Amino acid sequence: MNENLPACPRCSGAYTYEMGALLVCPECGHEWSPAASGEPAGGPGEQVVRDAVGNVLADGDTVTVVKALKVKGSPSGIKAGTKVRNIRLVDGVDGHDIDCRIDGFGAMQLKSSVVKKA
Repeated sequence: MNENLPACPRCSGAYTYEMGALLVCPECGHEWSPAASGEPAGGPGEQVVRDAVGNVLADGDTVTVVKALKVKGSPSGIKAGTKVRNIRLVDGVDGHDIDCRIDGFGAMQLKSSVVKKA
């Protein structure tokens, strides 16, 4: 667990953890956004994107897809274990925050929750 996470604003519990873009208190079940608690999200104007296991991603990283993904208009999807090189972090639509090019599929956007830093 990360020791830099703030205490729960509802019950002041110290065992908070991250779940996607939210912070969660296991003692009272309260969920809140880090921006609402006043916690900086990595500095002014800087976005922090984390992969499925919590590693911080940066432009140019190589990632591995951790689960099979269906691709609209393609009979086969992207298999788990596919390596994606030279990613770019973007403010995408519906949580798609990685812009990349995948061999055999072309340019597409992925969610950071389905990749792991390689």
